[in-house]
Amino acid sequence: MATKESASLPRSIRQEEPSPATSMAPAAGAASVGAPAVEPLVAVVIPALNEVGKIGLVLDKFPQDGRFEAIVVDDGSTDATGDEARAHGAAVVLRHEQRSGVGAAIRTGFHCGQERRRPYLALLAGDDQHEPSDLVGALDALLAGNFDYVQGSRWIPGGHVTGATGGRNFGTRFYSIVFSLLVFKRITDATNGFRVFRTAILDNPRIDIDQAWLSSYELEPYLLYRTIRGHYRVVEHPVTVRYHARGFTKMRGLRDWWRLFRPALLLRLGVKH
Repeated sequence: MATKESASLPRSIRQEEPSPATSMAPAAGAASVGAPAVEPLVAVVIPALNEVGKIGLVLDKFPQDGRFEAIVVDDGSTDATGDEARAHGAAVVLRHEQRSGVGAAIRTGFHCGQERRRPYLALLAGDDQHEPSDLVGALDALLAGNFDYVQGSRWIPGGHVTGATGGRNFGTRFYSIVFSLLVFKRITDATNGFRVFRTAILDNPRIDIDQAWLSSYELEPYLLYRTIRGHYRVVEHPVTVRYHARGFTKMRGLRDWWRLFRPALLLRLGVKH
């Protein structure tokens, strides 16, 4: 099967070096002092936009497991998100000079993981919505079951939702039903960004995450749809989703819900590839 070369990071993306004041912070997920150094297996991509006060919480809860490393992608924040990520031990902090969209930020992180030759990629929210410790169980499930892709679900036994949902439960469940019908596989939580998967999936020429129309909320459902329809071994794993009383969702009404809906619909209709 033909494969794609991993793309180098464009010049509009800057890898930020630790400042002297923060360079002594241990990398999130680093092995304990005295343990032999090993290369991480999983590049955990964490897209972030103006997440001061939250990105640090995410990294502080990152599993102390040398199999994981944190790659934070700052999508043009106007606050000190990147500085906070470095101070709390992110292995890599990348910055978009201009806001490009969450899909673009995820794409940048995935390509970074490819360039670092990590055999697995994962995705966590930068707003403390996901529980980083769930990464351990998800990776163990993937390895034990020889799966290709683990999709997080708050709705299966063992999954949890904490905090006020603001009526989002109905929307996420309804979306998952529609997505399942389009992809011909039951997925209980298709809006959930949490996932762990084999990096080699992105080498499949039928899975092209570099398309311009995938720069916002479209990329995550696109990847899930393509992976399922590509007959990879996909399984759901219980995770926790947290809604905060403070802060706000960056999704904006029907326009952004359409961005979630349209990948599966357009792919099923053959309009997009």
